[in-house]
Amino acid sequence: MMEFAALTYGLLASVILSAAQRNRQMARPHPPLLLYMGYLLCGLSAGVAIALAYVAVTLFVGG
Repeated sequence: MMEFAALTYGLLASVILSAAQRNRQMARPHPPLLLYMGYLLCGLSAGVAIALAYVAVTLFVGG
């Protein structure tokens, strides 16, 4: 299950970043769906980073 989540996350990140780069090079505005998916990806990344940091701190402290 973890492999599927990692593959899906990587594919989503690749598609969003390549579409944003293409739009920037062509000087076109980003579609709203691309912006929403980008914010979702950013929030998901931040949430996972905070959760992993919490787990690391609690295991380090021993609580």
